[in-house]
Amino acid sequence: MFWGSKDTPAPKTGLVLGGGGARAAYQVGVLRAVAKLLPRNSPNPFPIVCGASAGAINAAALAVYATRFREGVFQIHRVWSNFQSQHVFRSDARGIALSGLHWLSAMMLGGLGEHNPHALLDRAPLRKLLTELLSFDEIQNSIDAGALHALSITASGYNSGQSVTFFQGVEALRPWQRVRRCGVRSRITLDHLLASSAIPFVFRAIKVNREFFGDGSMRHIEPIGTALQLGADRVFVIGVRQETDDVSPRERVMNYPSMALIAGHVLNSIFLDNIAIDMERRDLINKAVAMIPSRHIDDSDLTLRPVEVLMISPSEDIGKIAQRHAHRLPLPVRYLLRGVGAPNRGGSNLVSYLLFEKEYCEELMALGYKDTMDRKDEVMTFLGVSGGETPA
Repeated sequence: MFWGSKDTPAPKTGLVLGGGGARAAYQVGVLRAVAKLLPRNSPNPFPIVCGASAGAINAAALAVYATRFREGVFQIHRVWSNFQSQHVFRSDARGIALSGLHWLSAMMLGGLGEHNPHALLDRAPLRKLLTELLSFDEIQNSIDAGALHALSITASGYNSGQSVTFFQGVEALRPWQRVRRCGVRSRITLDHLLASSAIPFVFRAIKVNREFFGDGSMRHIEPIGTALQLGADRVFVIGVRQETDDVSPRERVMNYPSMALIAGHVLNSIFLDNIAIDMERRDLINKAVAMIPSRHIDDSDLTLRPVEVLMISPSEDIGKIAQRHAHRLPLPVRYLLRGVGAPNRGGSNLVSYLLFEKEYCEELMALGYKDTMDRKDEVMTFLGVSGGETPA
């Protein structure tokens, strides 16, 4: 059964889903394992769900299905199991050619004024798909039913330079303001998801209210802190990068880095570093709090407490997995990426974010499931559950 008793409410567990484009399929595998470990008909184990970038889409889907967690995970898994690039962005020859010509014309003519290209790829298919799949009114219904405490979607404002967390939750929650980041109460819509998952240069920025927003992982320096701000007592984090203490040896290189290698490096810094850095910060804070006598904490005006954080991350290098599946990208997209060196080993990180193809997504989901089941006892102890049943 869940932690807590009739007199002691269960601690609120926050779920943090970061960015990573197609890498977010790994998150679905982890969630599927969690759903299996839960007893049948268990309530939603994550009353606070925080998403950024592609993780925002998974987070919103969980919020929509918060009253039916197991069913929600099944539906998310079904969608990712049938993904193709054409469901996310225009990958046909005509669409890719028009995009390429648009950029070429702008560069050759010194710009096209208000008709300048805004992004490399057109995400009209994703907008259509999410419109069909998600009923955003269900988010408030989940809150009213007590199955959801809060959903947050983080995006980066291009004009203000702020990391803005849009949240929808119980009435007691209040907006917040920090250095270069803030929390704003809002009714979550499709535009919030598209804004949060708008990879810079690759996908077009989305206007929300008065400002254009891009990928939520940019400048999102405290992804775990967002869950705590919304009332989480402990946090379950799903990463999308293999976390290892091994430092790759520096090799002597002769060739200039390809555009794909540079782009992959930039995207890694946007998507993958924030959670790892915040995990390290939380660990240091927990150690510092443990060294302070409780009487001093009680007498101070500061709210200091250790926070339990559990992170599940890939046991394998997702870039290498993407390299094995790169040939599955539609031919026009492969030609487009070939020009920037993406098919080469050094460009596999860039491909790993754009490879929305069934076989790749299925391998990532299988890896997420395996990694979670390998830590079954740890996960069950963290969530305070016992007696999982059939797979979701």
